[in-house]
Amino acid sequence: MKCNIAVIALLLSACSSQSEVSYYQLPPVAAQSNNAQAVHLSAGKQLWIESVTVADFLSGPGIAFQTSDVKYTVAKNNLWGSSLDQQLKQALTDNLSVLLPGRVVSGQLVSGHDADVLRVTVTGFQGRYDGYAIVSGYWMLQSDNKIIRRPFNIEAPLQKDGYDELVYSLANAWHKESVDIANALKN
Repeated sequence: MKCNIAVIALLLSACSSQSEVSYYQLPPVAAQSNNAQAVHLSAGKQLWIESVTVADFLSGPGIAFQTSDVKYTVAKNNLWGSSLDQQLKQALTDNLSVLLPGRVVSGQLVSGHDADVLRVTVTGFQGRYDGYAIVSGYWMLQSDNKIIRRPFNIEAPLQKDGYDELVYSLANAWHKESVDIANALKN
């Protein structure tokens, strides 16, 4: 009898001590244009963002955090609201659409038209033990008969503790990389 009461008490305490799960989406950072633009493909090439891929440890639902130079942990209760690769691709598409007026920037290829192809690989998108948000990887642009490959590594200091601050800092760093990509495409 005492054993049954102890088991019931343990189960009830376990249920009541579960942490609340929080979901995060990257906020828009670029000045968004609310005006629909009609862009003629003849005015400039389409920029097709073919893929944004993330490292395996970033592909799950939890937000990653680097706890030492060699150790990473993935949150169980602080999760991405949708897959990180989808969020990054959508944010990059939105940012480049604003930063490259007159170009059609899309996650889908418009058939029958000449397009530059952008592929991005994200190897780091996490918080770090020393109070920085880390965004790293490389991108490749295939344009005409040439391929440009550029690495990126952004370390943005966090102003406060917490996942909200981390997500805002990661979004700002991703926007900074969008600006760098846009500047490279303009040259």
